[in-house]
Amino acid sequence: MKRGAAGTVRGIAAAVLAALFVAVAGTGLHRQTLPVSGMDVPWGVIASLVLLASVQLWLAAWSRSIIPTAVAGVVSYAAVGVLSSARPAKQLVLGDVTGTAWVFGIAAVTLVMLVAAGRLRAARPAVVAVEAEPL
Repeated sequence: MKRGAAGTVRGIAAAVLAALFVAVAGTGLHRQTLPVSGMDVPWGVIASLVLLASVQLWLAAWSRSIIPTAVAGVVSYAAVGVLSSARPAKQLVLGDVTGTAWVFGIAAVTLVMLVAAGRLRAARPAVVAVEAEPL
């Protein structure tokens, strides 16, 4: 197997495992709230989406490709879809505001991270060229 192909396969495998972790951890975390002045602040959904964004950005930096970032987003979205499609008594992601923010936030965060990873990838060759050039 060529070096580039092996790196892509390794990146996709890591993305699938990381996405499954984020989907399970985020689903468990997204319903957490903090009572502040008699109002519940949903910090769990924000923390879940930040976890997803950080994992996707880490995958892009580690693999030097945006493909694992996209794979992580798709697998996370699909896994959360499976977790939310159970019978009403066993549903882990409800159709309320917090559940909707978690499900559709995955798609939004993935798009933002694809743009960010693409910009980082585009900016990287210039940085390497500057570092490699002697003064």
